[in-house]
Amino acid sequence: MEYLDVSNDGEAMKKMLELSGGKRDVPVIVDGDEVLIGYGGS
Repeated sequence: MEYLDVSNDGEAMKKMLELSGGKRDVPVIVDGDEVLIGYGGS
């Protein structure tokens, strides 16, 4: 597991936005090819 603090790391924020399709919701969980966004996992 890798935890990235997007509030203090610009590169981590960029990666999160790429994975989430531009959504600024957290958490963004990546499990293989599956990307889950937010606590509901949408």
